[in-house]
Amino acid sequence: MQVLKFGGSSVANAENINRVIAIVKKKIKRDKTAVVASAISGATDALIQIGKRAQLQDDSYILQIEALYQRHIELIKDLIPEEDSAPIKSECKELFGKLREICNGVYLLKELSPLSLDHIMSFGEILSTKIISSKLKSLNISHVWKDSRSLIKTEISAGANVIKKEETENNIEKYFNSAQNNLYILPGFIASDDQGRTTTLGRGGSDYTASILAVGTQARVLEIWTDVNGMMTADPRIVPEAKPIRNISYKEALELSHFGAKVVYPPTIQPVVKQGIPIYVKNTFDPEDGGTIIEKNPPEGIGKIRGISSSDKIALLSMEGSGMVGVPGYSSRLFDVLSQNNINIILITQASSVHTMCIAIPESDAAKAKKAADELFAYEISLGKVDPLKVEKGFSIISLVGDDLKNQSGASGRMFDALGREGINIRAIAQGSSEKNVSTVLHTEDVKAAIRAIHKEFFSGKGRRINLFFAGCGTVGSALIDMINRQHDFISDQLGKDLVICGLSDSKNYITARDGVKIAAEKKENKNIKELSKDDIKKILAAGEKNSGSNYMEKICDLNLSNSIFVDCTSSKSIAGTYVDLFHHKIAVATCNKIANSLSCDSYKELFDVARTEGTKYKYETTVGAALPVISTVKQIVNSGDKIRKIEGILSGTLNYLLSNYNGKDFSALVEKARRLGYTEPDPRTDLSGTDVLRKFLILSREAGYTLEMKDLNYTPFFEGKYEAQLKKLYDDATKSGKKLRFVAKLNEAPAAKSIHAVTSRKQSCNISIGIDAVGAQHPFYNVEGSDNAIILTSDYYPQGILIRGAGAGARQTASGLFNDILSI
Repeated sequence: MQVLKFGGSSVANAENINRVIAIVKKKIKRDKTAVVASAISGATDALIQIGKRAQLQDDSYILQIEALYQRHIELIKDLIPEEDSAPIKSECKELFGKLREICNGVYLLKELSPLSLDHIMSFGEILSTKIISSKLKSLNISHVWKDSRSLIKTEISAGANVIKKEETENNIEKYFNSAQNNLYILPGFIASDDQGRTTTLGRGGSDYTASILAVGTQARVLEIWTDVNGMMTADPRIVPEAKPIRNISYKEALELSHFGAKVVYPPTIQPVVKQGIPIYVKNTFDPEDGGTIIEKNPPEGIGKIRGISSSDKIALLSMEGSGMVGVPGYSSRLFDVLSQNNINIILITQASSVHTMCIAIPESDAAKAKKAADELFAYEISLGKVDPLKVEKGFSIISLVGDDLKNQSGASGRMFDALGREGINIRAIAQGSSEKNVSTVLHTEDVKAAIRAIHKEFFSGKGRRINLFFAGCGTVGSALIDMINRQHDFISDQLGKDLVICGLSDSKNYITARDGVKIAAEKKENKNIKELSKDDIKKILAAGEKNSGSNYMEKICDLNLSNSIFVDCTSSKSIAGTYVDLFHHKIAVATCNKIANSLSCDSYKELFDVARTEGTKYKYETTVGAALPVISTVKQIVNSGDKIRKIEGILSGTLNYLLSNYNGKDFSALVEKARRLGYTEPDPRTDLSGTDVLRKFLILSREAGYTLEMKDLNYTPFFEGKYEAQLKKLYDDATKSGKKLRFVAKLNEAPAAKSIHAVTSRKQSCNISIGIDAVGAQHPFYNVEGSDNAIILTSDYYPQGILIRGAGAGARQTASGLFNDILSI
């Protein structure tokens, strides 16, 4: 014997019922078969509404009945040939006539008793199975339609219909042992009491019907046919990459279904456990897929973790008071009064001090629970021993389910760590006595992000998520986003990291998204930011929020995402001033903005002190030399105990391009050419002022251990006023001597030769010289052409100096340096 159950979506229309018939035709070739079906999709909800409207004497219930009738008639027309459809149309008309009579009684009495509602709801399953039976008759497939109410008997217990187990199993066994047919069609969900009155088995009742039949017939297998490929590691509507669970134990399936995985309802599993009947969960629309097998001893899954489920609309009841300490009975009294009021307790946690206790119940029972508890403990409340029951709503429960979780080292920690990285607050924690689940209570608004985070932790091949927040999406920012896009798979596969851009901003607007910034593209699904072009980014920002004051930074901090990195691609002083606050919120910073490290020494020191105290990373390699390893080399030298005695640097790619291409003629025309080629800032005066060089040199000197302020550099700009005649003279003199002009910054502990145009200052026993210098053919800077930078570091360990040379500017070079800083963080 085999029992097959088909859900509402499987019988929703003629096309789907034909799929069901095709599956059944294959199955009956192998074994005697009982088919249980639900009402057509949406019918049960419609019937409930009809009953409620009739009770309220809302005449629209009549129109609803007519609409449901027409839907069934249309289904018959689409499914069954006209020459075979007269009997079922007549039966359908008769059934709806009975429905109208019952609803008219409800209307007149203004009363909808539980029995009346059960009777009204029962029409859904009766109609759907009668229609399926009629289709089978039209195909000359021998079968019997059997009314489940004659087999399954219920009684009232604690206000609910409960199966009379022994009587029901005897009825089923007796009927099927005497029956000679090979195929039986039975309505799910419905039963009857000792007086023959129609009752129902609750939501998921058709699954329960099938399970009861499987036990009563001692079936070989129970198959639940639905619209998904079995149970999944998470809800695929929340986690698109959720994986099918091919094998799972009864207990694990019970845990998943209890906490919200509605593919299989909990009552379905319980009856078959004792007899060890396997349950196959299969897809009507993909019958060849293996689906999920629920069995006693399944193969072990990945790390023994099976899946994640959630329950919404949870209320928390908190009971606390000093009078509870050391006094037995408070818990049992509370549980008793909740039980007496038919309130189901989902989860319990209690402090070891016994001073507080927290209980999770359905939100719909919260008011009833508070009233009952406050009345029960009214005396203790009046004495101040116990506080009135506190009720909090808007919570959900997420459960991580797996075999023997208690002995799986680190599983709970990984779950909580995944939630912590997303900045999700946990309200309560509990582990089931079955050792099959760890459950957390959290705010409903965080559920989707929480499920995705936990699923990624346990089931995704991707590594730890890194959340990026961008300031500035110009040439450098967009180049960096493009780089992240191109290298995303490599980072994920080889480095075990998943970079997610959660924030973007420019000078006008900003946008943030906990799950990653997305844009709805025409005729495409939503795209993650890493797939976007520069134009897409502009569109996103144009639709963002106004970027004024510190609201972008405040939003980033409010999101409270762990593993967050703020990426500063600007030259903004106000943004540089936010780093300390970001550090206090445990947000790392990667920047190419030179301003923060070139402010006062006190500000410079504060940056590093706060980052160190907060345990937060701060990376700024690109503030000197773009992607050239200048800062990192200086750090290695200093960290080894070596002392840098001399620094020489060509630190401006723009000025080096201008001087290396200057031939003594029309310097202004050369500046304009450089601007057109993109070698200068939009306003070339920014480069010619030397401010950029001063900032780089100040940062470099500080990193080398010299406590310098900007005023100590004492630089007088050369390229101001009428400088071309003087520049030509310098060029002519250098050319005659076989030298070349370079803009060089120098720091030397020993007295140094003064540049041919520079202001030299003395600070901390060092000489500083910044300006145009003429270098001979033997000097390493002689052959530094174009927009390259070059730095020579001379130290005790390296008396001949270390030369670092290469492109020191450019969007892609700077983006590359920032990218490596992100990876190093």
